[in-house]
Amino acid sequence: MFKFSWLKSNGLALALALTTTAVIPALVPQVAEAATKADINNDATAALNKLYAGNPTAKLIGGRAKAILIFPSIVKAGLVFGGSYGEGELLQNGGVADYYNSFSGSWGLQAGAQSYGYAVFLMSDSAVKYLHDSSGLEIGVGPTVVVVDEGVARNLSTSTLKDDAYAFIFDQKGLMAGVSIEGTKISKIKQ
Repeated sequence: MFKFSWLKSNGLALALALTTTAVIPALVPQVAEAATKADINNDATAALNKLYAGNPTAKLIGGRAKAILIFPSIVKAGLVFGGSYGEGELLQNGGVADYYNSFSGSWGLQAGAQSYGYAVFLMSDSAVKYLHDSSGLEIGVGPTVVVVDEGVARNLSTSTLKDDAYAFIFDQKGLMAGVSIEGTKISKIKQ
């Protein structure tokens, strides 16, 4: 009985550790070396087009946004302690204004790895000014950022867009449950 209960309780932890060890190396090469500007541009354009094709609300908001932060691939991994990282760009006035990275750290009940992308649509001049003046932003601090899920999307129209920024998470793949961008630090890349 003792051996079975030890195997049962520690076997789950061992299985999660082995899964994490196997999955993390498959996802980490995406961020192992800094992407070039051309790589970021190509990936961001493809990701935004894919988001627009699959989400008419994102396209509607994108047409009214003052600027768009697009992160085509964020890699997140964790085993109790975790983190996520990715690189993207700021689109403003019809072109690329700057390049940014996205980083977050976390701890708690977590195990696994995943990748996803996200876009933040900055709707007001004050939100864009805040981003430029602070050389970045932290989600949850500064301008109000509404994460748009299916329920929120159903209630959005051009007349109901009242918040500073709207975020869409897309293309989620991997072995972790849920994605949160709360507490994510977005910083300008010094190149």
